[in-house]
Amino acid sequence: MHVEGVQSLVRNQSNAGESREFEQSASDLFLTQLSAYGVDYFFANGGTDFPPIAEAFARAAESGTAVPRPLVVPHENLAVSMAHGVYMTTGRPQAVMVHVNVGTANTVNAVLNASRDETPVLLFAGRSPYSESGRHGTRTRYIHWAQEMFDQGGMLREAVKWDYELHLPEQAGDMVARAWQVAMTAPRGPVYATLPRDVLADPIRVSRPDAGRRAAPAAPHPQPDDIRTLADWIADAERPLIVTQGAGRTQAGFDTLARVAERFALPVISFHPRFLNIAADHPMNLGSLPGGLLAQADLVIALDADVPWIPALESPPAGCRVVHVATDPAYTRYPMRSFPADLCVAGEAADVLSAVEACLDRHEGLDRKRIADRGAALRAQSRALAAKRVSADAVPSDGRIGPEWLSACIGEAVGPDAIVVNEYPLRLDHCPQTCSGTYFGLSAAGGLGWGLGAALGAKLANPDRLVVATLGDGAYMFANPTASHWVGEAHDLPVLTVVFNNQLYGAVRNATMAMYRTGVAARSGGRMLADLSPSPAFEKLVEASGGVGFRVERPEELRDTLRRAVAVVTQERRQALVNVLCDY
Repeated sequence: MHVEGVQSLVRNQSNAGESREFEQSASDLFLTQLSAYGVDYFFANGGTDFPPIAEAFARAAESGTAVPRPLVVPHENLAVSMAHGVYMTTGRPQAVMVHVNVGTANTVNAVLNASRDETPVLLFAGRSPYSESGRHGTRTRYIHWAQEMFDQGGMLREAVKWDYELHLPEQAGDMVARAWQVAMTAPRGPVYATLPRDVLADPIRVSRPDAGRRAAPAAPHPQPDDIRTLADWIADAERPLIVTQGAGRTQAGFDTLARVAERFALPVISFHPRFLNIAADHPMNLGSLPGGLLAQADLVIALDADVPWIPALESPPAGCRVVHVATDPAYTRYPMRSFPADLCVAGEAADVLSAVEACLDRHEGLDRKRIADRGAALRAQSRALAAKRVSADAVPSDGRIGPEWLSACIGEAVGPDAIVVNEYPLRLDHCPQTCSGTYFGLSAAGGLGWGLGAALGAKLANPDRLVVATLGDGAYMFANPTASHWVGEAHDLPVLTVVFNNQLYGAVRNATMAMYRTGVAARSGGRMLADLSPSPAFEKLVEASGGVGFRVERPEELRDTLRRAVAVVTQERRQALVNVLCDY
């Protein structure tokens, strides 16, 4: 990752049209350093601050210099969500650059999602030029005064791990290195830097040969005493329970959880899963609701779970031991989080579980018969739960399409290898997935508009795989569909979008009904401030960007329509959207 301070002379045109020689500029070094750190894509939503970046990309193309691939993305929320989608399927952080303060403002929703999802994004924004005259890159547009802020980074400071402003051109390489290092240090997350136009345009006069020497620290490793304590408690427990949201973030986490859960008869609940944590057919998969298992547990392991249960609705019994396992098991960036914690173990899920497994293998107090008996009972529970899954063959006789049956039909149509990106409506219990890296759910921050952008990013990083975005109608509108479908066509990213269209904001309706079930708002079914009717013809929007749209109103139309939509995406390599009118 070594980057020379001064590499070559390149030719540029001044504002006056005169030809002149420039040494490598800050923008040149900025892009080459991004590439040196493994950044593949540069998602750009540009403005008048971008000319040095545009020139640097053009120079790189002419000279054959390695830089990230630039992609124009006509909305900032979409750009950050695409970077999120690339990272979640590859583990490689990507770069986004937006236009000064107004562009930054449009990223906040997506940055909040990335922050709570521990997703590193290298976010950059232009800044009004420092100089008002006399320098290359100085202020030349009316907006350059009004767009300057005293603290542009303040808009994002609570959501990012680090923010900075580039002051000197020779700092460009160090800035990228520092941004990458902080973003990739566990717990990972987004970072932000502002880049004044006149600084980006400046030639580099000072060599910084060590600008590429920045390694990210390894994730925290669990302490041996903590591992022994956790192993003792597992050996002692009669009714242990694992609740997880993110153990399946990595292949290693998925595999280790599967092995340890089966070997020691540890039931697993994927509560509000953001990844596929355990295969649908795994004998220790006990679904997505803590319920009775939580109420009876004598040991709860919250494994990469920021919210393992909702205390206002349910809690483990008195005397139950509670263990939190995560890279930051206290979730120190959450202002208030009051779950009981008898033990906090810092480390990646795979590392902690592997260490516990090794400790249990030599544990003298392990009751093998109790584990075998518990395992047999849990297998029976898991089979009974699986038997309740809705089948795609069970076509509703009442003419209504519910989310469970729609989810089952999607699973049937897309197969086990598709990447499913779900922004709320898909019922994973009824769309059984078995392979790691095939399911991704919305961040705990709940910023709508993420799903379609994340799916496009996943498709960019996985061009040969079918990528499916399952969205509610509200989430689809928040996704800036015109911009999203333009990206799908312009960058050859055919994604299948399925809209669960119930013509309302389900979260608003459900929350209102939960708080005021006997109130006045309940008389209209909780639709106050949640009604999204009349519903647009969403299927027409994708057609404006060369895609194919389908509308489904009756159950008997659904399965064949989904098959046709999959064929459009996989065989014709065109984006497709299925607008399914649902009743839920």
